[in-house]
Amino acid sequence: MIGILRPYLQYESLQDIPVRDLLAKGIRGLLLDLDNTVAPWNDKSLTREVKDWFDRIKAAGIKACIVSNNRLPDRVSAVADVLGILYVYKAAKPRKKAFYLGLETLGLKNSEVAVIGDQLFTDVFGGNRLGLMTILVSPIDEKEFAGTKILRLMERMVGRKARFTRNLHKI
Repeated sequence: MIGILRPYLQYESLQDIPVRDLLAKGIRGLLLDLDNTVAPWNDKSLTREVKDWFDRIKAAGIKACIVSNNRLPDRVSAVADVLGILYVYKAAKPRKKAFYLGLETLGLKNSEVAVIGDQLFTDVFGGNRLGLMTILVSPIDEKEFAGTKILRLMERMVGRKARFTRNLHKI
């Protein structure tokens, strides 16, 4: 069970992920979690650094799609629209269907797509089940959904590292 919870790569934040490294690994598309990965939980605000990172991935020809368990399409679409990317809401991660919807939205094969998120039990577990490259980032903020706080306790029990390197770090 631990192996399926192990991300392929870890970074401190989304914007620390080098676009050239994604391209070198054949990544042409990204499925991204929204809350505490792209934007703070329950917040539509985006930092300049996050916007700049999305500009770099788009310039490199990498497609992006937010795959969020958030039930409010207005919130998910508000962030996706600012970034100029696609989205799936009410995804029900870690169910396989959530990731298949994202893959279908991008129109890419599993081998061309990476999952980026801040949670082991939704983003990493779900992506690994489909054989997608998984990238774990630290949560943007400590403020989060009550259910996520329970999952954070479970993450610590299975050995999630509290801090990540800023450089490429294969597990």
